[in-house]
Amino acid sequence: MTNSALFTAKNIGSISAKNRIVMAPMTRSRSASGDVPTDLMAEYYGQRASAGFIVTEATQISQQGKGYSFTPGMYSDAQVEGWKKVTQTVHDKGGAIFSQLWHVGRMSHESFHKDGVPVAPSALAPDARVWVVGDDGEGRMVDCPTPRALSKKDIQDIIEDYRIAARNAIEAGFDGIEIHGGNGYLIDQFLRQSSNKREDEYGGSTENRLRFPMEVVKAVSEEIGADKVGIRLAPFITQRGMNDPDVIPLILEAAKIMNDIGIAYIHLSEADWDDAPTVSPEFRQSLRKIFSGAIVVAGNYTAETGAQIIADGLVDFIAYGRKFLANPDLPSRFENGFPLNNISDIDTLFGGDERGYTDYPTYLNA
Repeated sequence: MTNSALFTAKNIGSISAKNRIVMAPMTRSRSASGDVPTDLMAEYYGQRASAGFIVTEATQISQQGKGYSFTPGMYSDAQVEGWKKVTQTVHDKGGAIFSQLWHVGRMSHESFHKDGVPVAPSALAPDARVWVVGDDGEGRMVDCPTPRALSKKDIQDIIEDYRIAARNAIEAGFDGIEIHGGNGYLIDQFLRQSSNKREDEYGGSTENRLRFPMEVVKAVSEEIGADKVGIRLAPFITQRGMNDPDVIPLILEAAKIMNDIGIAYIHLSEADWDDAPTVSPEFRQSLRKIFSGAIVVAGNYTAETGAQIIADGLVDFIAYGRKFLANPDLPSRFENGFPLNNISDIDTLFGGDERGYTDYPTYLNA
């Protein structure tokens, strides 16, 4: 067996993961009308059930939280029923699966909102684009408009939406939920001084910028149990107008609060391009000291580098995205040293049918 550190079982919250290889959340835009998960999505996730656990594509907690075409939701009865097919398929194959819950905030488009205006902590447009299918049926990247600033009542309504979505996820059969708190989406927007210019108790100081994210964490933990809750954070990613030199100490302060709440894990989304900023050993050691739950990392990891950082004791799980996309049997390939498939067609990443989605072969069936 190669890369043996990847192939030990470990508890994470309320589940026991059979290995340390996580399927990272990846938006694939394959849901049906009404943002309902489909049988094809159940097949896709079921193919990858050999992961230690799966984190689904980002799933909006409300219509207001939507930012891309054909992304699934977790707020209607039909959506919950659709997700039940996904979780049942994964569980039937011996897997575990978490729902990643999402509110995009200003990372949206006017076509998804009745009043044509996305929402955010402050009325600041991101330097960013989202994928939207037009009336002609073609998907394209389009600019995000200037959002409106959320009122205090709006904020409380969104916290309740998170609570309800978490409850719905458990009803749908998920083993837990992951709050998407990174990559320039709503929770991340509250954390960063570059996107949060509020002058009330939700902006300004570190304590105030942490208030909304931690209120969300507390609400879903109260609803479903903290041992079923994780969060994704992206302190080293600065695109989409998210550059904030003070975000690292803020993230460590958040980790202290979440450790006290007792959530299952923190999932760090690390940059994966060639000249990306490196994550300092000091940060990793500080986080490990502060947070007693599991630490998951996603970035430009190979089997070897993933196994090494686990063996070094700095993290517990490695999340793989594009490698899992193209290799439904990724753990087997890592374990046996089999070669990996590459992504065959980037035009199939968002939207479409089974091509580039469920038609990647396992090594033994190639």
